[in-house]
Amino acid sequence: MFISKRFNKKLLAICVLAVGISACSSTDDDEDEELKVAELTEITALFKPVVKWDATVGNGVGDYFSRIQPIVAYGKVFSASREGEAYAFDASTGEKIWHIDLSNVDNKRGFFDEKHPALISGGAVAGINKVFFGSENGEVIALDAESGKLSWQGKVKGEVIAAPALDSGKLVVNTASGVMKAFNASNGQDEWQIEQDVPPLSLRGISAPVIAGGGVIVGSADGSLSVYLLEQGRQGWTVDIGEASGSTELERVIDVDSTPLIYGDSIYTVSSRGNLSAIELRSGRVLWQRQYSSYREIAISGNTLFLTDVKGHVYAIERNNGLELWSQLLLTNRGVTGPVAIGNYVVVGDFEGYLHWLDQTTGEIVARHHVDGSGIHTTPTVTDGILYSQSRDGDLEAITIPE
Repeated sequence: MFISKRFNKKLLAICVLAVGISACSSTDDDEDEELKVAELTEITALFKPVVKWDATVGNGVGDYFSRIQPIVAYGKVFSASREGEAYAFDASTGEKIWHIDLSNVDNKRGFFDEKHPALISGGAVAGINKVFFGSENGEVIALDAESGKLSWQGKVKGEVIAAPALDSGKLVVNTASGVMKAFNASNGQDEWQIEQDVPPLSLRGISAPVIAGGGVIVGSADGSLSVYLLEQGRQGWTVDIGEASGSTELERVIDVDSTPLIYGDSIYTVSSRGNLSAIELRSGRVLWQRQYSSYREIAISGNTLFLTDVKGHVYAIERNNGLELWSQLLLTNRGVTGPVAIGNYVVVGDFEGYLHWLDQTTGEIVARHHVDGSGIHTTPTVTDGILYSQSRDGDLEAITIPE
């Protein structure tokens, strides 16, 4: 999320507050209390999560910022490491189907040439029998989903540190430099490009675009949410989500980094400082706003939204009016991921590599599972009742719960 590209994972939670998102107290004792990482407490587990299979995705992302997460499509699980080791695994068994080195995807590296990491940081996204990745070097790579062979390779100005969006034959990529570009998803030809203003100081992270209703919906570092027409890239409505306050530039960071959540004719999004907002898809009219600050993904189940704020607190919120249903504060400052809904539960990961299952009705933590000690930075993926989670070191697990 943050201003530097590399950080100590043990200080992840502290970094969240260090960007000035929450105000600090005037005394050292109060500041220490604000930054204190919650220790895990004993829980009464209702079940024990079961690892269906596990695999290794290269060296993962290490201590670097990266939102790479596994994606499930065509009966396969696709993922990659930051260095560029891309894999496809059988979704049922975990058997490796193919492996490609994205740092040499065009096979131009000579025998004596030094290997340079691909710096993969956006994706994976799958569709039209392809799987797509983006890199910090502005590379956009499309692989054949069946074989892993290179389908096409494109270039965009800026770092691709969020997953692209794919719909109606177009792949839309948003970058940290404010450039958003659409490619023909079949052959990689340029379709259109727009440039958004980027404040001089912003979080290490950007909003992944979402395509719905013929428009591309995306958040920006200036605290707004906008829609662009998918065909031409022409801008439609814009609405302010973040609320800049404070006397310093750091205190006025209001990025909208969370991926917009589309549900019916409404959009739900949140700013790193400001509001959780419900917005009418067609008009951009604000339906309601509530004061929450987050840069993580939002999840939904039925009429309930689930949100992790900048302190690692997890909330359940009524989607029709924004009323808070419950809050879970036992994971304070643990670098908690965005939530994902599965069955009657919502699951989050933390910086020590634990996954926590919360009851959707009460918010009580009812189960826990340790993936590995490197930590979990990205929101887990859920498909067909199976949860897929990838740690910073590249340990990928497919997890189920007893019926």
